[in-house]
Amino acid sequence: MKVEAAIFNIVSALLVVFAIVYGVWAKEPIGTTALALSAGLTILIGGFFWFISRRIDARPEDRKDADIADGAGELGFFSPASYWPITVALSIGLTALGLAFFYPWLIIMGGAAILIAVGGLLFEYYVGQNAHS
Repeated sequence: MKVEAAIFNIVSALLVVFAIVYGVWAKEPIGTTALALSAGLTILIGGFFWFISRRIDARPEDRKDADIADGAGELGFFSPASYWPITVALSIGLTALGLAFFYPWLIIMGGAAILIAVGGLLFEYYVGQNAHS
């Protein structure tokens, strides 16, 4: 996680420099604000990775003396086939369409669809044919 923290913190430092240079040079508040907010978001992510890197053991990616074989093994469980991610994406798209044209009924439908889709994604392996007895 230290590598990821360093990457995000370097990007955030660059964005701060870019925001200052752009603000002085262009004198345009929208771009300066966008760059400053982007720097803030990357600082949040970099700080999170830095905080987590202090709490977990060093991974092979974080050690200078690590071999490629040190990273071998099981990485975790990944769903082999699931329709729920596309359902979540379509629900978010429906809600975004409702927000774009400000149709309250479409926003409510999209919000309900998001809740159902996220619930289905979370509980996919606890109910139905995929449930482990």
